[in-house]
Amino acid sequence: MEIPVIDFSKLNGDKRGDTMALLHTACEKWGFFMVENHEIDTQLMEKVKQLINTYYEENLKETFYQSEIATRLEKQRNTSDIDWESAFFIWHRPTSNIHEVPNLSQELCQTMDEYIAQLLKLAEKLSELMSENLGLEKDYIKKAFSGSKGPAVGTKVAKYPRCPRPELVRGLREHTDAGGIILLLQDDKVPGLEFFKDGKWVEIPPSKNNAIFVNTGDQVEVLSNGLYKSVVHRVMPDKNGSRISIATFYNPIGDAIISPAPKLLYPSNFHFGDYLKLYGSTKFGEKGPRFESMKNMINGHKNILT
Repeated sequence: MEIPVIDFSKLNGDKRGDTMALLHTACEKWGFFMVENHEIDTQLMEKVKQLINTYYEENLKETFYQSEIATRLEKQRNTSDIDWESAFFIWHRPTSNIHEVPNLSQELCQTMDEYIAQLLKLAEKLSELMSENLGLEKDYIKKAFSGSKGPAVGTKVAKYPRCPRPELVRGLREHTDAGGIILLLQDDKVPGLEFFKDGKWVEIPPSKNNAIFVNTGDQVEVLSNGLYKSVVHRVMPDKNGSRISIATFYNPIGDAIISPAPKLLYPSNFHFGDYLKLYGSTKFGEKGPRFESMKNMINGHKNILT
């Protein structure tokens, strides 16, 4: 099963229509896709991964293998409620807590800030493209996420350590993401991420050439009235390697009011007789404008098709 790949270099030429159609299909049928030629500095991406790996080795690895998680696995106790991961979270917007994370070097803080500044442009571009594909104003998703302070942006930094008994535990248990648009900078060698599609688990291969893996969260599904999907996924641990995952969440701010875009809702609470009257004069036309006309009538706008 080939995962959709969105080539951003084709958005400005004669391939734009095909690329937008592919993005729409990816959001509608898959809920995840890869983005290539995103214009994020690849050397910066490599530096982020290198510094995170060093931070894990120096600050987290020993503690993890001495943790209750490791002990429970070693003694083969119940592992159904634990995740084989070592992770921490950094907030970037609306305010940053990066300098509050213990033992992060100044170099790592600066590098992460530079990476997020570039990644945020990609997140906003994706939100505009998704809005356009849904027939909404291009800033619709961004405005819906903004609340009083703009969209919330944060990064879950995770390592999925080498696991002696991967058959007994999940790296990260099955779930959907609560937020909006998730942009993942992941390992280029060690696999483990899996998404559920069409009744089976799809293995997401390690990212080559620093492609960004993207999936849509629950709030995009709500805003799109179910047109775009939030998909169940998980991480499987690896016996032979340790996997890095740097997942940045472009989310609604806490006070954002989330609801389906009115333009995407079906008409409701109308008299069937009124629909039949409209149908009589529009039977051989597209049903979409007919639905819109019913919504307008319900809202008191007597913009009835003739």
